[in-house]
Amino acid sequence: METSTVPRTESARSKRSAIVAAAVDRFGSDGYEHTKWAAIADDVGIGQTALYHYFESKAHCLLTIMRLELTQSLARFQEVTGSIEDPAEALAQAVRSAYEASARDALQRRILQNHLDLLSTERPSEKEEQERLRSRALVRDIEKAWTDLIRRGVESGAFADRDVELSARMALALVVGVWRWYRPGGPHSLEEIGVLTSDAVLRVVT
Repeated sequence: METSTVPRTESARSKRSAIVAAAVDRFGSDGYEHTKWAAIADDVGIGQTALYHYFESKAHCLLTIMRLELTQSLARFQEVTGSIEDPAEALAQAVRSAYEASARDALQRRILQNHLDLLSTERPSEKEEQERLRSRALVRDIEKAWTDLIRRGVESGAFADRDVELSARMALALVVGVWRWYRPGGPHSLEEIGVLTSDAVLRVVT
């Protein structure tokens, strides 16, 4: 497991980033439920009480990780597809870019998929609820971005004239479902998975 050891002299901002990185490593490898908040403090090199200067709870940290991953996912999609006119090529590149990931990226994406149910229920604290609402809005933005691209493909004749929202949801399910079973160092590389998944997604829409 990757660990994040940070000297106590680092700035508040860098400690927050280090806490997030350590939490991703722990939640992704050991599981959120089995991770002790104190273990994250030890990995970062701070006292457990100092964690509460940055996150009010382990759940607050988890929701922040989820929101960060959703933000990165939307930005990645927009960057990859923004300059490609051909909808089929844009969709293929969007799928393949989803698997450009470091080992820690893969853990962060696994965490998001394993805990999406948290976004459906109001949280007990203000900070947790803020992160939940921001994450829900990002989910909607991501679904809309994929739907708009598929709609463009339908309107241009590149994709079959089917329910674009259903097609987008099926495409996204194929893409994100990988993170539930993928493990770094396994029998299939992310590049291989990206090629196979992009082919499968294109079959869904054509």
